[in-house]
Amino acid sequence: MRKFVPIVFAAALTLTASALPAVAAVDTVDWGPCPEGITGAGLECSTLEVPLDYRDPDGPQIEIAISRLASANPEKRRGVLLTNTGGPGGEGLAYPAVLRDSLELPQEVLDSYDVIGIDPRGVAHSTPVTCDLTPEQWFTNIPLHARHPADVTAQAEQAKLVAEQCGKSASAPLLPHLTTANTARDLDRVREALGESTVSYFGRSYGTYLGSVYTTLFPHRSDRFLLDSATGPGGWDASFSRKFGEGFEERFPDFAEFAAARPEYGLGDTPAKVTAKYFDLAARLDAKPSPQGVNGQVFRQVTFAKFYFDAEFPSLAEAWHALDTGKPVPVPTGTAAPTAQVPADNYLASQLHVICNDSDWPESVGTYQRNVAIDRIRHPMFGAAAANVTPCAFWPSEPVEPPVKITGRGPSNVLIVHNLRDPATPLSGARQLRQAFGDRARLVTADQGGHLAYLYLDNPCVHDISTKFLVTGERPAKGTAC
Repeated sequence: MRKFVPIVFAAALTLTASALPAVAAVDTVDWGPCPEGITGAGLECSTLEVPLDYRDPDGPQIEIAISRLASANPEKRRGVLLTNTGGPGGEGLAYPAVLRDSLELPQEVLDSYDVIGIDPRGVAHSTPVTCDLTPEQWFTNIPLHARHPADVTAQAEQAKLVAEQCGKSASAPLLPHLTTANTARDLDRVREALGESTVSYFGRSYGTYLGSVYTTLFPHRSDRFLLDSATGPGGWDASFSRKFGEGFEERFPDFAEFAAARPEYGLGDTPAKVTAKYFDLAARLDAKPSPQGVNGQVFRQVTFAKFYFDAEFPSLAEAWHALDTGKPVPVPTGTAAPTAQVPADNYLASQLHVICNDSDWPESVGTYQRNVAIDRIRHPMFGAAAANVTPCAFWPSEPVEPPVKITGRGPSNVLIVHNLRDPATPLSGARQLRQAFGDRARLVTADQGGHLAYLYLDNPCVHDISTKFLVTGERPAKGTAC
């Protein structure tokens, strides 16, 4: 068993909305200017205090930062639309303005809702957490490809160090209580502070799990829930982490077709040849890194990262060409500049807190070595990375409550939209979530690749169904393929 940090309760209790102690009245919201760097015409911000531990509502409090882009059409305003950008660890204060200005959220949706952005607990302008990670320690949030069992052992040593740093950091007293369930409870405090009897919700990627947990804990406070690119009913647990190998292989044909149609990259004139080039480059870089130090692990990692959006294909093909011909290629470092308010490592630190606290991860290095060996065969392109060990194996606290089980109890008000070839959240997870919700949900699939569907790619079918659902509540009578 892992060592407990002092603040953790020994007994793990199943907490539901009805089982929690009574919480004192929520403050009203005083809207004002947003923090420095959070911009957007009409965007206003505020903070709320919420319990660190909902089992002790009068105990220590933390701050949650929220923003609002108010509807300019009172006659059409339906209520509020809570949003989440994913991660976990993604900042959300600026997101309402991003939805309007960059992603072109339809005006009829903007008229229907006050769009609410939130930095979840532990993130950015909410009370933030840190693990005091160096840039070298957070080059990637996905484990590195393991070429052999010794690579798993080496990764385990680094993962253990990261977990220990999280447990010893200045924010360690918050550590056990950054969970998806508690974040969902925070959302309900936001709802109450805004004076709303129900809320609608739009979450992407990990935000689909947060929305699923909220509407499971608070089904009758849920209005319309749009979930884009679903993780599945278990969130980011050990089984989901292994799905990255699956997602990589489902997405790869899109890039192979792109590269094969462009002889200037020299990666092969057929998708099969591009596939062979991937294995060839990986093996060559495993044996001898490029002059810039790009080895096979980094090559695989960067390839996976560039699969999220079609717009990244040209730069990925150029990088492959450079590595194939011995020319210099820029390598992303994943670094970020710290600010006066937000620790530099906050994104990954807060992500680790949530995923490691949400479920009980395997703790034996041997388990990960076996999983790597299995997934190297099941998904030879990236499975040996996806199944590798993470800091969650050495997390300094046990989960304080079991994961929330997503069920079909509640109103039929969930719409899931998902690309067929998503590298980060493979389609199988969306299908599992749809099954868990039962008749509460409908699943709309888009015949396209990449991560995120609504507002991101030119698919009028997905766009129109999603917009119509947010504005009118209407959904397809059954699952739909776009």
